[in-house]
Amino acid sequence: MSPKNVDIKEAVQLFFKNYTKFDGRSTRSEFWWAFLAYYIASIVIGGIAGATGLLILTSLYSLATIIPMIALEIRRMHDIGKCGWYILIPIYNLYLFAQPSDPNPNQYGEPASV
Repeated sequence: MSPKNVDIKEAVQLFFKNYTKFDGRSTRSEFWWAFLAYYIASIVIGGIAGATGLLILTSLYSLATIIPMIALEIRRMHDIGKCGWYILIPIYNLYLFAQPSDPNPNQYGEPASV
């Protein structure tokens, strides 16, 4: 279970701590901070790879982060009471990611602690 509100540092720590955890719940702040850090790192690594010609860096980064990103997205869906398969629906999944957390326990676990 993740804390109610996290900052970017805590979100990145939880992102890698829960690397393959597909059950449970992730709060909206945890999801969006980790999402932001993921894309900032993608841009930086892409820039370094482009400047140095080591394009394999982008592939290695993608391979290293695809599983935790999918796990985070599934836990986010669980936090709003939806099945993880909803991450596969384009545009609608972005709408769902932005929804507030369900404050009540659901089939995926207890709500995040305060």
